Amino acid sequence: MSSTPLTVPASVYADRRARLAAQMQPGSVALIATAPEVPRNGDSEYPYRFDSSFHYLTGFGEPEALLVLRADGRAVLFCRQKNPEREIWDGFRYGPDAARVEFGFDEAHPIDELDARMPDLLADSSAVYTTPGANAQLDRKLPAWLDAVRARARAGVAAPESQHNLRTLLDEMRLLKDATEQAIMLRAATISGHAHARAMRATRPGMYEYEIEAELLHEFRRHGSQYPAYTSIVASGPHTCVLHYHANNRQMLDGELVLIDAGCELHGYASDVTRTYPVNGVFSGPQRELYELVLAAQAAALAAIQPGRKYSDVHDAALQVLVQGMMDTGLLARGDVGEAIATRAYLPFYMHGTGHWLGMDVHDVGLYRDFRAEGRPSRPLQPGMALTVEPGIYVRPGEGVPEQFWNIGIRIEDDVIVGDSGCTILSAAAPKSVADIEHLMRQR
Repeated sequence: MSSTPLTVPASVYADRRARLAAQMQPGSVALIATAPEVPRNGDSEYPYRFDSSFHYLTGFGEPEALLVLRADGRAVLFCRQKNPEREIWDGFRYGPDAARVEFGFDEAHPIDELDARMPDLLADSSAVYTTPGANAQLDRKLPAWLDAVRARARAGVAAPESQHNLRTLLDEMRLLKDATEQAIMLRAATISGHAHARAMRATRPGMYEYEIEAELLHEFRRHGSQYPAYTSIVASGPHTCVLHYHANNRQMLDGELVLIDAGCELHGYASDVTRTYPVNGVFSGPQRELYELVLAAQAAALAAIQPGRKYSDVHDAALQVLVQGMMDTGLLARGDVGEAIATRAYLPFYMHGTGHWLGMDVHDVGLYRDFRAEGRPSRPLQPGMALTVEPGIYVRPGEGVPEQFWNIGIRIEDDVIVGDSGCTILSAAAPKSVADIEHLMRQR
């Protein structure tokens, strides 16, 4: 697999800004800031990660930056000045002049001039769009800028008459991935798939979970991923039944399963992949029985992904298979599957949904229901939507629970893009069938 970096031309970001501006109220202006740097402890900071929506519109990755976008499409960036002394310590900065040229803005100014320039940029605008709660500093500063505009009323200058939440427009744009985004997400998911395969080849009884986490991180970075998309889950034995287990410090024992939920981030886009496999490389009978059940549930969910079908159909398809399987294995009493679903009898063994939107955020933006329609039904799937498909089953010891299944937790998760018919699985590089997993692990 090539590790050559993908590049996104500035024209892609300019096109997104133009499409957003075309949806804004005539004469309005939008303000969107990037994320602040966050202290870790003392004078150390967490690795910097930009605000997703800001980066979606700009491609600009430095902190202390803000975009001003007018409804006529004019885009103004505020960013840090060039500072040769600070660059010795912290690395390269574009500065306003280079940023304007490199990223295709109409204007760019030093962030230190923001307070002085913003009243002029807001003057005589019909409305202002922001993302409330996303940036505390912007939320604090906006009222003062608006007051400065209102103070000019006697000179015939008007302040914006209304404020709107930019997420209403921007989240819907981000929900549908363009060709550039799909290419990055495929690359990210492929890197993650190879990382899962590497983990399978490395796993042996007696190793610690964190040793396998290190294998994942090595593969992520080796192929150009900037970060893990989230804290990796490497859960063995009884920890496979803990949905968000993060300690990753247990010794993995012969005869157990290990569940790995891990994905890399590439150029701001997340992957989110889960595989479950035997520590010793061979599924036991009960492990295999439940694994094949979850795999069948995922196949049913994937088959339900069609343009025009409801998002909820994906979960419902998986649930039908899982509940029938729970009855067949004795986890649930035999009876009517529909009634068991209606009464949620499956919850002790399957307590989460079958997926979520995926994109620049692991749980990406976009509404799951159509709030414009009566009853707020699940929204129909459209080409370009990206989502995860992740059914699971988690069996904790308990009265009446067949003992052969105790402490078996299984989740299988893939990243997909909705196409014109069906979907494309982005994370296919991660082995998934029992035969493929056991074959790969025999090569250790």
